[in-house]
Amino acid sequence: MFVAAPVLKESVGLRYFTFFYLYVMQGIPSGFALTAVYNYLIGKGLTAEAVGSFAAIVGIPWTFQFVWGPLIDKYQYSVIGHRKQWVVLTQLVAMLVSLSLLLIHDPVAQLPLMSGLFFVHSIFASIQDASVDAIAIEVTPEAERGRVNGLMRAGYLMGISFGAAVLSYLLHRYGFHQAALTQSLILLALTVLTFFIRLDRHDQLIPRFGARQTREEAAQNPSLRWLFKTLYHSVTETRSLRLFGIIALVYLCAGLFGRAYSFHLIHSLHWPDSDVSILQGSWGSLATLVLLVGGGMISDRVGAGRLQRWVMLGLGIFLLGFSSLYFLWHYKGVGTAGLLLTNMADPCFSVAALPALMALCQAKVEGSQFTTYMALVNFCDVLSAKLNGWALGVTTAPVLGIICGTIVLVLVVVLQRLSKQQVTPPLSVHSS
Repeated sequence: MFVAAPVLKESVGLRYFTFFYLYVMQGIPSGFALTAVYNYLIGKGLTAEAVGSFAAIVGIPWTFQFVWGPLIDKYQYSVIGHRKQWVVLTQLVAMLVSLSLLLIHDPVAQLPLMSGLFFVHSIFASIQDASVDAIAIEVTPEAERGRVNGLMRAGYLMGISFGAAVLSYLLHRYGFHQAALTQSLILLALTVLTFFIRLDRHDQLIPRFGARQTREEAAQNPSLRWLFKTLYHSVTETRSLRLFGIIALVYLCAGLFGRAYSFHLIHSLHWPDSDVSILQGSWGSLATLVLLVGGGMISDRVGAGRLQRWVMLGLGIFLLGFSSLYFLWHYKGVGTAGLLLTNMADPCFSVAALPALMALCQAKVEGSQFTTYMALVNFCDVLSAKLNGWALGVTTAPVLGIICGTIVLVLVVVLQRLSKQQVTPPLSVHSS
């Protein structure tokens, strides 16, 4: 029965479905912690610095992905599917840590314990993410990467939407216990699903316990010395540094304004935190889902580089224009539109940025290299949380928006000039 079942390397539909739901699985805890709980803490009167520290603690493990990448690539061989053992194991542990959130009865009074549990969950979720990314690069043909990245980001967005809107509703209506339990049961169901998906037709569902690896099997796990040497040369290549530096700054600007605007709505304009969470997780996410799927197709058609410049230009203009109209933010329609558009910034930019980063990754170290990039992107998100807490103590959200918009537009000009100066072909994915 299992021989006839489709496998990831041979089925386009299965690839789209699998990477979509795997990112849904990653997005649910993120939406719960960094939107539902984050806004809940603001609504309970915590300071920008306090909620910023909470968000930073939750996000810190995601900056360690450059550590997990070499380990995943070093021990990538598995009879159940290369790197799949990392995905299943970390999903299981993350689900168990999610269950431990049932120890929380009062999120505000037990903030240190809750922060610690979310921190531990993020450790295993980040390893899972690194493993999934490495598998995606390995099994997805280059011609499909735009669409696959669009579906991955769409899945992540749908997960965030569920965590932000549905779990926020449960949090306010039935309490933290019910919200945490719902999250844990969903993670368990998706973990079981992952177990039955095979990467290659020769993969087994059950690992061989106690069996010794053959010399050919062992050779599929490269040495750490070779991994780090190849990774260093790939990441420090001039073109890679320039492209990634621009991408990282855009993520930092988008995250900084997004957090500042949410805090402004709840703290300064007195919006109920549940309203902000539900808006971020419903209408904004539905609109962004359409843009992500369409953006993935456009990326494959026109190229990730060109789409990246278009998105950056739109983001810069939006930040400058909307921030200049700050005196209209108190109108419900304007405030809602701003929240929905701000919510689209990260995922829409990712559709163009992630395929561009994937194209820089070399075979055998694709997991290490891509997770190094993502670790630095996640560091930008953590940094934006900390900077937001400090910046709102000395300035306002509109000023931050104007500063961030100006930076993004300058980066568009820089990226355009670099693309014109580029005379050599893009770095290819090749084996050593």
